[in-house]
Amino acid sequence: MNTKDYLPLIESTLVSIFEGKEPYNLYEPIRYVLSIGGKRLRPTFALMACDLFGGNVNDAVYPACALEVYHNFTLLHDDIMDNADMRRGKPTVHKKWNENTAILSGDVMLSQAYEVMCRAEHSLLPSLLSVFNQTTIEVCEGQQYDMDFESRNDVTADEYIAMIRLKTAVLLAASLKIGAICAKASAKDADLIYEFGINVGLAFQLKDDWLDVYGDVKKFGKKIGGDICCNKKTYLLITALEKASGDTKKSLTDWISKESFDRDEKVKAVTAIYNSLNIGKIAEEKMNSYYQKALESLSQLSLSADKKEVLKSIAESLLYRED
Repeated sequence: MNTKDYLPLIESTLVSIFEGKEPYNLYEPIRYVLSIGGKRLRPTFALMACDLFGGNVNDAVYPACALEVYHNFTLLHDDIMDNADMRRGKPTVHKKWNENTAILSGDVMLSQAYEVMCRAEHSLLPSLLSVFNQTTIEVCEGQQYDMDFESRNDVTADEYIAMIRLKTAVLLAASLKIGAICAKASAKDADLIYEFGINVGLAFQLKDDWLDVYGDVKKFGKKIGGDICCNKKTYLLITALEKASGDTKKSLTDWISKESFDRDEKVKAVTAIYNSLNIGKIAEEKMNSYYQKALESLSQLSLSADKKEVLKSIAESLLYRED
């Protein structure tokens, strides 16, 4: 099984959902944001899970694409909240058009995601919508926690893990569970693959945090240190603040409080503090702990060894990625 084989089906379905829809200024921003790429992790996970449990991927393609439409809806609104100029190397919708357009186009994406989800087999809709509804609520909860953390200086590592579980991991996990439901897998297997997805999702976000500091800029695709420059409360920064003391803590808090600074100097100085506290290694150990938890759930799935190996290789590709 090659997950890249799912991409043509995903892309053609996404195009068909919004093709030719009017008014142009409502739907063109949607077609634009869907056309500029992304890893398509969520629909790929859904189709893969359906396939692994013996289902027909064509039966899961609409729920899978509903997840991708929903994910991109969250990006439109997140970019407004973050006042982000770029997304995937292209201007964000609110910059290319305006904020009102981005809000309204995002709203219609959310509604369309539900409409597309409801194209699944009707007997499965109660289960599918239960997972989808809970996930959309939790993603909003995670976003609120993330915003709350911006104005707090006492965020703990445990609170951060709880936030990224909601903001990132639940959607990846729901994608796997929805794919399993479409294949009519047992409730036990659907729950186990969800737990697998939660732990893979946590490792995935922690890897993102790590890459922003320690990634190879040529492979990462953007300048490293973006999180450091904006004082984003990542697992690395929070752990450093918890572990630092004396002059080291003073130096770190001084850099956080500076409103004017040389970018490269700050990135170099904060990274040096992280290195002195062994933060990179601590973050890697945390990633690996979630990877091990994912493997525990994987071992209990009623799948053949070769199918479990597919899921294991996906987890490894996310954990050991360089971009």
